[in-house]
Amino acid sequence: MSFPSPLAPDKGATALDLVYQAADVFRDMEKHARETEARAQSLCTSALERLRLAEGRAEAAERAQRELTVTIERKLQDACRALEQAQCCIEAQKDKLTAVELRAEVAEAEARQAKEALALVEEAIRKRLLCTNPHADGRLAAVA
Repeated sequence: MSFPSPLAPDKGATALDLVYQAADVFRDMEKHARETEARAQSLCTSALERLRLAEGRAEAAERAQRELTVTIERKLQDACRALEQAQCCIEAQKDKLTAVELRAEVAEAEARQAKEALALVEEAIRKRLLCTNPHADGRLAAVA
């Protein structure tokens, strides 16, 4: 048995058609692969840029934190110095107050002594010069 010859060209055309179809499929696959690769490349570039920006923000935040820490430490040191100065002033004022209180006590004692001495002088004047004392001698009574 032999096959008719018209079938042979059909097989060649069919095979050629299949080859073209396969080539189209491969071209589509290659195109899809290039598009996927381009999207992946774009995503990587975008992710890398976002990473750089995030690193920049992190570095800026760290710098700001260091600056803030330095500022806070400086202000704390200033506050400690001011507190020490205030404590010294308070101690000096306490010392002055103690000295003033002591001088006041001495002045009060002197005032009491002066008052007592004045009372004694007044009493002596009354007794001796004014003869208000019945026991006073007669010499001063004649002067009065």
